[in-house]
Amino acid sequence: MRANRLREKLDAGEPTLGTHLLSCWPTLVELIGAAGGHYDYVEFTAEYAPFTMHDLDNLGRAFEVAGIGGMIKIEQGEYIHQAMRAIGSGFQSVLFADIRTVDDARTAVAGVRAETPGNRRGLGLTGVGMRRDVGTNREGGSPAYVKALDDVVIAIMVEKKECVDNLDAILDVPGIDMVQFGGSDYSMSIGQTGNRSHPDVQKAEMKTIEAALKRGIHPRIEIAEPEMAERYLALGVKHFCMGWDVGILSNYWKTRGATMQGMLAAPPPKPAKAAKSGGKKAKAVDLYR
Repeated sequence: MRANRLREKLDAGEPTLGTHLLSCWPTLVELIGAAGGHYDYVEFTAEYAPFTMHDLDNLGRAFEVAGIGGMIKIEQGEYIHQAMRAIGSGFQSVLFADIRTVDDARTAVAGVRAETPGNRRGLGLTGVGMRRDVGTNREGGSPAYVKALDDVVIAIMVEKKECVDNLDAILDVPGIDMVQFGGSDYSMSIGQTGNRSHPDVQKAEMKTIEAALKRGIHPRIEIAEPEMAERYLALGVKHFCMGWDVGILSNYWKTRGATMQGMLAAPPPKPAKAAKSGGKKAKAVDLYR
């Protein structure tokens, strides 16, 4: 079984950095892995993306080639099925959206862990599989397989008013490793849609971070640029997921397109006058030096 890089860093108390993809193109994972070793994992935000079971397998292969971990974000209603299939494809962490109640949190944990006594990190419903994570049939049902399921990193979204209201009881569910506050969904759930700077939204975010740190659970923050991390670092947060492929591309097309349109609309520059040679023959330039 493959080592779980994110689990190892969490257990060692080390900071982590991930990035988001909505695209299923495995080559993007390889490019992220080749980006200087700066990223520990890629979150495939499946909650918002179209994909097939074959896409999950191909992303799993790409994680192995790139030498980084894979996280999948899944929506409520698909907790057990998608978690099981993603882990079987090679994902080693799962982010569960739409958590509202203690039962939701227990279902999330159960959808990941093995159905066997003695789990360190919560009881599970997952049985033996014949998928990529076990080499199809080579390690299915082995102690290594059970340990790998036990090591899968479980993260939950704290993004609904009901979840924040029940936060202490939810975070007391055994097996939760990370929490991610979702300001957009939370603002919607309290009738302040789009107002992420509303005092109640800011208060809920601080409550989430403080409650997680108090219990030894790792708060994770989503950011678009590195400078956005500064205030969270001061709070003791060490885990970030930075940038979305769709946002990076959208911003590039918008800003560079505007620049080019401005250049095309401007009067053409006058050609530069050739410098006088003074009768001397110009020296040849070696373009290959």
